[in-house]
Amino acid sequence: MRVDRPDDGEEPPDKHPDRRDEQNGTGDQAARAGKPPAETRLRQEAYFDLRVAAAKQDSDVARQATAEEQAASEKWQEKVAESRWMWSEYQRKWPPTERRPVDGSADPPGSWRGEGNRELNPAENSRVEAQCDRVAKLEEDRISPAMRAIESQDPDRHLVGFARRIKDRDRIKEKVAKSMDEKGRSIEKAISLMPDLLRFTLQYDDSRYTQGVWADIARMREQGFKLDILKNSWSDDQYKGLNSQWIDRDSGQRIELQFHTHSSFEAKEITHPAYERLRIGQPDVFEHMVLEAFQKKVTADVPVPPGATDIPDYP
Repeated sequence: MRVDRPDDGEEPPDKHPDRRDEQNGTGDQAARAGKPPAETRLRQEAYFDLRVAAAKQDSDVARQATAEEQAASEKWQEKVAESRWMWSEYQRKWPPTERRPVDGSADPPGSWRGEGNRELNPAENSRVEAQCDRVAKLEEDRISPAMRAIESQDPDRHLVGFARRIKDRDRIKEKVAKSMDEKGRSIEKAISLMPDLLRFTLQYDDSRYTQGVWADIARMREQGFKLDILKNSWSDDQYKGLNSQWIDRDSGQRIELQFHTHSSFEAKEITHPAYERLRIGQPDVFEHMVLEAFQKKVTADVPVPPGATDIPDYP
């Protein structure tokens, strides 16, 4: 039986990629024919080359973003110092007045009385306490572990203000009493509608803010929370950030989640005393104007992250 084989003196076909050009019209022959040379890299090699090029480009972009964020951070810190000085000047002109302690000495045992003469009788106060205990247990067993699980999925942002995640009980009772007096609601209804009885804040770098918010909205849903309200205030002149309300599908508990950058969270902290003064104080017209101007000045200096104003309200 005859076996075909190369003629004597001829080399067998070379299986190496750099020699296949002589067998299929590519390589030198293609170049001489005016055609571009064919890709000679293996597919995996080409993939890695593209990834290296993309990584270099991403690295350059990241370095530029980091430099821009650093410059913005330094500028913001200058504004923070100025804002704190402005607030000290306000307090010098309008020193904080000591609040007179609430006198409940004539009230029956077990009742509660707060500022503005709001009150709860012993039975009402006991029901509010029971609801607060229920929420505290739910926060410990379900809500906070879920929020910590969400936080663990992205090391580039974190929960801030976690120690203040549960509203103070006196403040809860103030809001419940007001809701009962003005809206005629039951204690349980008033507490169920309270948006910030449990409140959390996620803080992001400016360059990753918008991407991070969208990712965490998806993670909240994965953890069993239903988005009820989302309010975008990045275009507001007295407060910047995103505030949202969620409902835990299992328990029906409502929680508040704020989305902030370092600057917007710090601005909120700086202006909070002014907000409280406007909320519960009785400033005259001029002082009212000063407080609002202070809030606007601090808020105007907060850098707006790219794409933040495009996140739509819900619903």
